[in-house]
Amino acid sequence: MPEIESDTQKLTSELYNINPEFFERYSKIDSSEKFIEFMLKPLRQSFRINRLKAEPKEIIKNLSREFELERIPWCEEGYFVFEKSKRLTKTIEHQLGLIFSQEASSMIPAIALDVKPGMLILDMAASPGAKTTQIASYMQNRGCIVANDVKYPRINILISNLQKCGVTNAVVTMMDGRSFGRYEEKFDRVLLDAPCSNIGMIRKNFKYLKIWNIREVEGLSKLQKQLIRAAYKALKPGGVLIYSTCTLDVKENEEVVEALLSTSDAEIEEINLPVKARPGITKFEGVKFNKEIRRCLRIHPQDNDTEGFFVAKILKPG
Repeated sequence: MPEIESDTQKLTSELYNINPEFFERYSKIDSSEKFIEFMLKPLRQSFRINRLKAEPKEIIKNLSREFELERIPWCEEGYFVFEKSKRLTKTIEHQLGLIFSQEASSMIPAIALDVKPGMLILDMAASPGAKTTQIASYMQNRGCIVANDVKYPRINILISNLQKCGVTNAVVTMMDGRSFGRYEEKFDRVLLDAPCSNIGMIRKNFKYLKIWNIREVEGLSKLQKQLIRAAYKALKPGGVLIYSTCTLDVKENEEVVEALLSTSDAEIEEINLPVKARPGITKFEGVKFNKEIRRCLRIHPQDNDTEGFFVAKILKPG
């Protein structure tokens, strides 16, 4: 009698057939059945209430009539949504900028940045603006955010979302993020949500799985190391730099943080939020990293039923 293939075996086979190179590499990072299951599972929707324009209680009262909502544990104004009748983006609340569609794990960087009203903030790769608008709400539109990106189409999307959400304390710039290294010790906080291979977003769009290749990862890793060094130069002593990606590759995460630690006085601080996460990897493919990298947050899709995500909170002594 032939063996009956299990659901997990079918999923594994499906993933392997789509991109064998990806499967072989990521098996070294997480070989669990749950990882494979959740990578191929549709992503649940989430949003954040924009406190610059809305009171959470009233918004939740109205949306609860049409949607089943669940509070995101690590973000007070964030909610998972289970659609009943229509898309969240069609609601008047979304169209007026009272709420912002944002993946749940991507809300962590702005929270960990620990901004205060009146600060000077650099958001080095800001488009489409989810984290920028989140930071502005925590600043109560007081102080200044330099919201930067590198291409016109991305700048247009960024400006549109800033205007829609009522952000008035942002200055939009279009520069190569590496250029900010010349503005030494200018910013109280820096967010580098780096361009990456987007593997954490496979649950949203399978194209990221299909197009993934290690050569692109290596190229991105080189760019990310240059960006993080420039970001650290631009940070004031005593300031905080958040480095984040929506990928899980060690080359784009731990290796990038290691490159900064090994060439500067940077320190890593733990992020204390009610989110399930695993420590940063300190040994991979025979290479050992600084043990402090364990303090980084590595979020796999099955941990919280979200995208895959990585966050490092970096301090500059002073």
